[in-house]
Amino acid sequence: MNEKIKIYLCEALGLGLFMCSAVFFDSMIDHPDLLIRQNIPNDMVRRFLIGLSMGLTAFFIINSSFGKKSGAHINPSVTIVQYRLGNIGKIDAVFYIIFQFLGSVCGVFLISLIIPRLIAHPAIDYIVTKPYPHSLVITFISEYIISFILISVVLYSNTNKNLSKYTAWLVAFMITVFITFEAPFSGMSMNPARTFGSAFVANQWEAFWLYCLAPPLGMISGELFITKILKMDLKNVTLHND
Repeated sequence: MNEKIKIYLCEALGLGLFMCSAVFFDSMIDHPDLLIRQNIPNDMVRRFLIGLSMGLTAFFIINSSFGKKSGAHINPSVTIVQYRLGNIGKIDAVFYIIFQFLGSVCGVFLISLIIPRLIAHPAIDYIVTKPYPHSLVITFISEYIISFILISVVLYSNTNKNLSKYTAWLVAFMITVFITFEAPFSGMSMNPARTFGSAFVANQWEAFWLYCLAPPLGMISGELFITKILKMDLKNVTLHND
């Protein structure tokens, strides 16, 4: 198999696994007919458990052999930043993004075949990212801010010898915190492909444009903050440093 195709498939596999994990753990933790929600009525505590599971999933993907092979972007917004930095070519960036979208859809679709009744329940609803009620502005700002924070921390940590080995842990921590505290405001996407996977399988497209716009803008702003304000060299920076 062509080496490039293998790398693109690693991106699809990474986001596919992330979506499988997201749908599965959200269903197990938040479904009203299952024990965890019945015994943990507090919404924030359950979001923390979901966030922790997703943070650890991201940690595994970043440190996996396939994650290291592709750079573990698993997010079109990250790929756009890497393209802007010159760390990935235009053709590769396009195929990275295509395979990220495909991986996201496959991940949600696979779980929908395994636990269809659970994920179709209104409390789970295919983990579709939904805007803050009556305010797209709040949703947009929330997505922009968390995307800005995530990429800024990742890029900064990977330019610092003392921090670079902790990048994956920082990503896991931020995902846990964002899902715990920010999810009610935007659904905590930060990722157009992640939102697309759920929207496609559920056929729900409310404010989909927003989730395709705010995360890339937030991450580009984070990149500019690191390069123009902090004056750091970001060549060859990925989500891990071997």
